[in-house]
Amino acid sequence: MTAGTDLVLERLTKLHPKIIDLSLDRVWRLLEKVGHPERHLPPVVHVAGTNGKGSVIAYLRAMLEAAGKRVHVYTSPHLVRFHERIRLNGTLISESDLLRLLEECEAANGGTPITFFEITTCAAFLAFTRMPADILLMEVGLGGRLDATNVIDRPLLTVQMPISFDHMQFLGHTLAAIAGEKAGIMKRGVPAVIAPQPPEAAAVFDAKAKELGAEQYRYGHEWQVDLADGSVLFRDAGGKRRYPLPGLAGRHQIDNAGTAIACLKYLRDFAVDDRAIERGLRDVQWPARLQQLTKGPLAAALPAGWELWLDGAHNASGGEALALMAADWAQAVSKLPLYLISGSLSTHDPLGLLRPLAPYVRELRTVIVPGDHKTLPAEAVAESAQQAGITAKAAADVAHA
Repeated sequence: MTAGTDLVLERLTKLHPKIIDLSLDRVWRLLEKVGHPERHLPPVVHVAGTNGKGSVIAYLRAMLEAAGKRVHVYTSPHLVRFHERIRLNGTLISESDLLRLLEECEAANGGTPITFFEITTCAAFLAFTRMPADILLMEVGLGGRLDATNVIDRPLLTVQMPISFDHMQFLGHTLAAIAGEKAGIMKRGVPAVIAPQPPEAAAVFDAKAKELGAEQYRYGHEWQVDLADGSVLFRDAGGKRRYPLPGLAGRHQIDNAGTAIACLKYLRDFAVDDRAIERGLRDVQWPARLQQLTKGPLAAALPAGWELWLDGAHNASGGEALALMAADWAQAVSKLPLYLISGSLSTHDPLGLLRPLAPYVRELRTVIVPGDHKTLPAEAVAESAQQAGITAKAAADVAHA
């Protein structure tokens, strides 16, 4: 990023309200000032849930683009650069376009308190209206009901990825309460694809769908996906179809890929055939989701024969998915020992993440999350690891760890 973009983003963080009133009033006010871009977006697939939102969007994008469609994408947070959040027709937003849109929203906002995510979401909406596309894949930032993205009157489709415990201070302390917030993106008469869910969450989505007259397409009911004989087996009322294994690692990616395939039932006008699905599954890219790092200074520092993997898991459900991969590694021919390096924000639950991994981890080094004021001290994460039964020590940074 240029210094100009950095400065604008830094200024926008300082607009954060001192007291958060849980409403969409700030978003609506700014959208009105910039001409209501939310009314002029391409057809929207709106994705909520605790885990897997980014993965299902990555699969859908790969499949749709393999079918020749122009796809806009909005995801958060970013890994390295803010630009990653806004993808226009397959390409990350340019530096000049991003700077111009941020400054336009900053000027329209006029210094009024607004959250960073709210004002940058308004900038993203402007970007999506100024370049034509066939479809917009949009990820909820936090929750759903009061998320800044939830200003779309009638999306093409809503998607509910698996619900787990996360951000409880904002969303509630039961799965039903969390699901209730996520269900807020469901709209009257708009079909909803439902990924695998715990019973408490499934009951909430069922009730909301009946209230809204929204057709549901639910895992375990209207559709099913399994790993079978080294391939993805998808089943629904239309029969059985086999597809190649997805390009993203981990058993949980079978469910994510299946959810994307299920979404295509409601994207018939986009003509995504089996060939495009297969290509999308094969070519999908979504960094930091069980990604093996083979280049760079950290990989170069490893002893011969070691592997370095990166994953962004940060809650209990993510820990369970990692534990499945760890179990597979433990049974592999190489049976390499597993060491972890982990950091956590205060908004997450490191104990919930680490507990499922305890049987597989030889030792853990904990670090802070650099550059984030919400980071937990490395010592606090180490204490959680020890509660989970993992030998752990704090380290100065990832390189030392």
